[in-house]
Parts: sequence; structure tokens; C-alpha cells
Amino acid sequence: MREVCATYEQAPAAHAQGIHVVSCDEKTGIQALERLHPTPPMQPGQVERREFEYVRHGTQTLIASMDVATGKLLAPSVGATRTEADFGAHVEGVVQTARDDRWIFMCDQLNTHKSETLVRLVAAREGRGEELGVKGVSGILHTLATREAYLRDPSHRIRFVYTPKHTSWLNQVEIWFSILSRRVLKRGSFVSAEALRTRLLAFIDYFNRTLAKPFRWTYQGRPLRV
Repeated sequence: MREVCATYEQAPAAHAQGIHVVSCDEKTGIQALERLHPTPPMQPGQVERREFEYVRHGTQTLIASMDVATGKLLAPSVGATRTEADFGAHVEGVVQTARDDRWIFMCDQLNTHKSETLVRLVAAREGRGEELGVKGVSGILHTLATREAYLRDPSHRIRFVYTPKHTSWLNQVEIWFSILSRRVLKRGSFVSAEALRTRLLAFIDYFNRTLAKPFRWTYQGRPLRV
């Protein structure tokens, strides 16, 4: 926890030096729900009366990376799945926004965040020509632990910091997901999965232009007592 909080604290100074700290995660199972009947306009002294019946049009997954120093969402991706390849493509898209800078990705312990795809992406960017081995057999790719150790390496231009298990609240992008839920999803009505995708990306563009700012993070990583 202290490593995570120290990384957040150093993010503004790091950003000035071309080092981007980004908080990254997936919001899965976002339902494209269409209200069976339109929501009537509110009347004075009367709460909003929203239709409780709906039609399901599938789900979408948002993969988002928030720049901790600016509060902006970088290269968001919305699709039907959250596979290893999906996450790797998202990280590649984020890096492409400033390809010559250094990057620190804050992630949770999900196995797709410690994948062969990510190791190969980092290795290609490092350009060291090192032998990676074979997944499940040998070398850097051998196990989840060996891949994590490689991705954590502070000497890399792209590296990862992982939150402890069961501490999703330490990942700042989770705060942004709650903003998305309140402002877009809670009262939304979407006629298709594509309509949901369009609305999500439009809101992110609007948020980046008008609302984005860094969160005021005060937690210092001390143990919590209950």
C-alpha cells in the first residue's frame, strides 16, 4: 500500500519529467438496457418517474487508464470482451499517446495484467533482445510470478505497480468509474450495445475537455484498524 500511495504522491513531479502514472482497470458487464417506455419529464414537487421494465441489448466492457497527474482518461477502449489481447491492445494505445515517455501503470492482481502479451509488449519497447522463454516451461514467461517480476522492473521504460489483493479502493480509476455510473449509466437508456459504446466514449471525451482534474489523494498507506 505504501508503494501505491508513494507512486500517487510522486505523480505530479514525475509528469513534469515525462513520466506518466496511470491508474488502469476494466469495468465489465456494463449493461445496454433500454427502458420499455420513455421517462416522462419531471413535474414541480414530483420525483422522476422512471419506467422499471427494460429490454436487454447485451453488455460492454470499458478498459480505462486515468492519468493520475491530470485526471484525464487516455485511449479508452470499449468492447464485448476483456481478454489478455484486449488489455494488451489498450496498454499499447495508451503508450502511443506519448511513445517516447516513461509509463507506470497501476493495476490490480488480475492475471491478464501479468500476461505474456504484456511481457512481449514491454520487451519490444525495451529493445534489449532478451530471451523471454516459454510460458509454462521456462524463463521470464514461465509463471505468473516471473512475469510479474519482469513487469515490475523499475529499470523499464514501461512498468507496472500492483495493488494488494482485495484493495480495489486503492486504484484511483475506481473513483472515476463511480462518476461514470452516476452520470451516465444510472438513468441511461440504450437501444443497442453500439449505442452504449458511443455514449461511453462521448462522455469520456466531454469529461476530458471540461471536468478532468486530479483526485486529492490523502491516504498514506498506513494500516487500517477495525
